[in-house]
Amino acid sequence: MSVDFDFEVILRTMKKAAGVLRDAEVPFALGGGLAVWARGGAKTEHDVDFFVKEEDAERAQQALVDAGFTPEKPPEGWLLKAYDDDVLVDLIFEPRGGPIDDDWFERADELDVYAVTMRVASLDDVLATKLLALTEQNLDYSSVLEIARAVREQVDWDEVRRRTAGSPYANAFLFLVEELGIAPTASTPA
Repeated sequence: MSVDFDFEVILRTMKKAAGVLRDAEVPFALGGGLAVWARGGAKTEHDVDFFVKEEDAERAQQALVDAGFTPEKPPEGWLLKAYDDDVLVDLIFEPRGGPIDDDWFERADELDVYAVTMRVASLDDVLATKLLALTEQNLDYSSVLEIARAVREQVDWDEVRRRTAGSPYANAFLFLVEELGIAPTASTPA
């Protein structure tokens, strides 16, 4: 079910799902393209991503199911899914780079997003997880390049470099954004 949707439809699903998770007292942070949009980036037409702790993921999914969402347990093992009609909500608990923990929520900011106050994942977390997800089979820099261009002043580039240092694909991307003048060159330790 990978269909592009009207942005307002995605926002309504985000708002509905956030309300359900809040009412169920499941800690979460908005992630992915909507987190970038909430901080000044481009609109997304893909899905709704929420970061949750692993111990809360099934409870979060069940709360969504109780609210009328359709569940899916994908084979990947690092997320759960729920559909609001055809709009996908990903409940991500272990992205590349490590599991979601209290530190994720501490780095997130409380923002008003479409008239709902919620935690929004830090851009460093969003960018690092997207860069760490790049593989030889999935090496499309277009979305991360769009993010980098849109919110470059809000990114702690040295932190993103540190967190993605083991990935040759992330290193290539970071070299590219330096060469394009989007990101400053790496700071040298004193």
